[in-house]
Amino acid sequence: MSTTAPAIHAENLHKRYRQTVAVDDVSLRVEEGEVLGILGTNGAGKTTTVEMIAGLRKPDSGRVTVLGLDARRDRARLRQVLGVQLQASYLHHALKAEELVHMYRSFYPDPRPAAELLDLVGLADQRRTIFEKLSGGQQQRLSIALALAGRPRVVILDELTTGLDPRARRQMWRTVEQLRDGNVTIVLVSHAMEEVERLCDRVALIDRGRIIALDTPAGLVRQARAADLDDAFVALTGKELENTE
Repeated sequence: MSTTAPAIHAENLHKRYRQTVAVDDVSLRVEEGEVLGILGTNGAGKTTTVEMIAGLRKPDSGRVTVLGLDARRDRARLRQVLGVQLQASYLHHALKAEELVHMYRSFYPDPRPAAELLDLVGLADQRRTIFEKLSGGQQQRLSIALALAGRPRVVILDELTTGLDPRARRQMWRTVEQLRDGNVTIVLVSHAMEEVERLCDRVALIDRGRIIALDTPAGLVRQARAADLDDAFVALTGKELENTE
């Protein structure tokens, strides 16, 4: 393990919703410039975990630091270095794509140019389209552009390419690879095995709120004595991974 301070350090996170334990003693260390994938079935605790890392949800116990900032106490400073891909329900549906981009750019001292962000996700021609008129895949791409508006050092991407056609999916993969080459730390929640194998340095398997395995994609395959990552997931969790592509 690296002796330098990690980009993300989650310690003993717990979260319960009434009688349901969503996250049960999750600890993670993500190094600077690393791409960590999080795999799990629906309801396994993936989204709650990343929401706690992002400071969007308070853990019942445990602690998260991102670049040395406490995810709850230092939220204002954290927003300047952390980009989070929000789901469509968080966005202003009546605004045009370019209006949303300009609004998000206004939150940061040195944002990426609006035209660059829209071009990055292939939405330059839709810049004057109202958000609710965009297709599901286009809305997904716009949410990624908004997450990158402030030149973040850490990015959380939840279902990066769900709803995208093959060409757009590969464009998003190239974007993630460019971020990684720029030493940006990325947490990627995904159901797509090809995506995880291509992009992730390590993968955490979450089941029933706990991390049951954490290794490189190849390491998980060896650990499970499986033919590929898909088979490794089934062997280690006893469950099939839903395909939401």
